[in-house]
Amino acid sequence: MSSSSVDPWSPVRWAENGAVRLAFDQWSERVAGEPLLLTIGLGANRKWFPDGLCRTLASHGFAVARYDQRDGGESTHLPPTATRNPISALFKKRGDAYTAEDMADDAVAVMDALGWPSAHLLGVSLGGAVAQRVALRHPDRVRTLTTMAAVPGDAAGLRALQYVRLRTLAKFAGLKFPDTPEGNIAAGAAVTRLLASPKRPFDEPAAREAAARNLDSGVHDQQAQSRQIGAQWHGQKISAITRPTLVLHGEDDPLIKPRAGKAIASRVPGSRLVPLPEVGHEIPESAWKRVAAEVRALADTARHLPAGSANQDGVLHGEIEESFIAAEGGGEAEEGQVVA
Repeated sequence: MSSSSVDPWSPVRWAENGAVRLAFDQWSERVAGEPLLLTIGLGANRKWFPDGLCRTLASHGFAVARYDQRDGGESTHLPPTATRNPISALFKKRGDAYTAEDMADDAVAVMDALGWPSAHLLGVSLGGAVAQRVALRHPDRVRTLTTMAAVPGDAAGLRALQYVRLRTLAKFAGLKFPDTPEGNIAAGAAVTRLLASPKRPFDEPAAREAAARNLDSGVHDQQAQSRQIGAQWHGQKISAITRPTLVLHGEDDPLIKPRAGKAIASRVPGSRLVPLPEVGHEIPESAWKRVAAEVRALADTARHLPAGSANQDGVLHGEIEESFIAAEGGGEAEEGQVVA
């Protein structure tokens, strides 16, 4: 969030998908522009999107909105289920609380509440998988798709685990902090450190200050995370995505292996993979301008395509930058990797 005394966000509003209420707000410093919906990751609330990134996106011609996924932030939290650990939830063949289709429909419910017939999507981590599923389930509502630091949206169980660094996931799942303001600050700082690129100096005071501005218990709420990550997808393969697609992935992502981004780009027709140097499982200030410029370029490309015509040749699969392939070392097995 911004350190300014003036909140750049609109008052919170609510969308509904059945019995689930979804909290969302809009960037208020610039409300004109092409609609862009931000979808956040596992357990986190919408305020983890940096204000500086949102301001940069707005300056590139977007009307920015963000929302809390179900079981996150101010949105509806579902009752406890038998599975209470995110790692265990990955191995289950069906979700205990809701489906991945429900989570995709949540995004459309937010768009409806905003009065947006369609929007550009930018999803990060779990939000990236959700955005892919929205593009599959509701292609007429998606102008462009940008997925960042995500696994393929049709991967589940062991097929998803092959892209996850299990040691980092175990550390994430093992975070134990009291559900108090100080505990939430400590948890937020610990998550920020865990997911940051090791190639940049870590600023502990800045991380704690940011966490103090965003007291989010979701980053250590294992029950809520288990319900989110356990939601199963029953829809089409990501190779059926027809919307213009951009795949962003940090070269130093300590949670989701960069090969996940390569896998998405290789399977979504016409997509483009952009590696982000010195970026972990995060969107640091050093990457804001690059991310905004890439999303803007994708939107500009889509302007010249008739609705529903993108990527329909089904032949061109992912323009992958050679530097990214070299940086990752060819996809050999890594410590903790599950090879499907």
